[in-house]
Amino acid sequence: MAGLQRPTPSSSSSSFSRLLLLLTILPLTLASLAFILQWRGGFTDDSITRWSPNHSQFPGMSLSLSSNSKQQSHSRSDCSSPLLPNNHSPSFPYFRNSLFQYDSNLKPKVCITTSTSAGLEQTLPWIFYHKVIGVSNFLLFVEGKAASANVSRVLESIPGVKVIYRTRELEEQQAKSRIWNETWLSSFFYKPCNYELFVKQSLNMEMAIVMARDAGVDWIIHLDTDELIHPAGTQEYSLRRLLSDVPKNVDMVIFPNYESSVERDDIKEPFSEVSMFKKNYDHLPKDVYFGNYREATRGNPNYFLTYGNGKAAARVQDHLRPNGAHRWHNYMKTPKEVKLDEAAVLHYTYPKFSDLTSRRDRCGCKPTKEDVKRCFMLDFDRSAFIIASTATEEEMRQWYRERVVWTDQTLNLKLMKKGILTRIYAPMVIIQSLRESGVFSSVIEKAAETTLSKVNFLKSIDSSNSTRNTRSGMVSSRKVGADGVSQATARRVLEVIDSSLPSAIPPLSPPSLDHADLITS
Repeated sequence: MAGLQRPTPSSSSSSFSRLLLLLTILPLTLASLAFILQWRGGFTDDSITRWSPNHSQFPGMSLSLSSNSKQQSHSRSDCSSPLLPNNHSPSFPYFRNSLFQYDSNLKPKVCITTSTSAGLEQTLPWIFYHKVIGVSNFLLFVEGKAASANVSRVLESIPGVKVIYRTRELEEQQAKSRIWNETWLSSFFYKPCNYELFVKQSLNMEMAIVMARDAGVDWIIHLDTDELIHPAGTQEYSLRRLLSDVPKNVDMVIFPNYESSVERDDIKEPFSEVSMFKKNYDHLPKDVYFGNYREATRGNPNYFLTYGNGKAAARVQDHLRPNGAHRWHNYMKTPKEVKLDEAAVLHYTYPKFSDLTSRRDRCGCKPTKEDVKRCFMLDFDRSAFIIASTATEEEMRQWYRERVVWTDQTLNLKLMKKGILTRIYAPMVIIQSLRESGVFSSVIEKAAETTLSKVNFLKSIDSSNSTRNTRSGMVSSRKVGADGVSQATARRVLEVIDSSLPSAIPPLSPPSLDHADLITS
């Protein structure tokens, strides 16, 4: 047609070359730009560092520069390691100095109480991890190794920590306890091992309520020293922030528990070495839980090795009382409770092979199927005690690997994809960072300069919950008292108790396949 010219071969080739060059340069330019931005700290995919506005630190922590480093550049590239650099000192949002002294004006004020015989290798990481996430007060009822001079000297030197020793005076005080003379806890009395511990924990929790109230505490939590709170669902990875968002009319917050799933049989420091956990039923869809129940149980008696009914935080208020180690109650009302959808208690269950023998050595029951029922509440604890009491070292380790250690990587990956197993790195990162920054060693060194002082905390306790029984003498939760005579009958004729009070909530296993048709949601 007139006015149109057919393009020559040379012009077509030139256009194609320019297009090819453009397509080659464009992705290279974009890739280079992305690399530069990432190198400068513009992008990050690390779910742990996202918890803090400053991506160079672990959750709940910021860095305060020393006088020398203040004169240096504040660029992000200077502090890219999640561990504390030598030219920085640790400064957490809730702390004022290297001893982790809390600002008394922080609200809400959170207290954790525990009954423990553990050594410093377990209690120090446990305490300081919870300080990082916002706990200000600790009430430690100690005996055994935890009450020894070297250990208790260190514990007493830590700001916010109060140590209560299991002395004759303490047991005499608890003999006057209100809950000791009520029937809701009585089914656990005069039994050994786990039952005895359960009663001690409840009695200690009753005293802890009074101490917490006197200290102006807003929330109290009972936790064992093999458990860590995981405050997921909060931007700051903060337990204090999580509880501050709870509505004012809520009395109790339930933390479902996750159970550790160790992948080796040579774990030495569980808090620093374990990152895989099995989720609680409450955090899983029903079809996923029951559909994978057999594989997740791996031949054990239940879905979890031990308990599955979580732990609870209670708002400190009048008439509060414990309801066993897992829950709280109120004498004047039914507490309004909420169960958290993301936050959990991480329970490090039998994480070390030595846990088999250490639990065995603390209990004098006979290793028979009948006798262990009066010593342990849960099936796996019973089986573990029998194996530890009757098997050889080699047999014990084989049993431990089959029942506790998750060595099948194919199964692990499958259950991870289903959401039953999950990775949680925050506690590991926090505790490793605390250790490498010298927090634990500095606390021990400081305590070595002081002398042990056992304060009699009983004198400061004037509780309306502890006024009913005036019977003197030491009271034990064992069946036979100090005089060698059974105390069960004598105790029960002293008081007429309101039998309408609900029974204490013991450690309970998660739902089994037998419950699948009974659970509708």
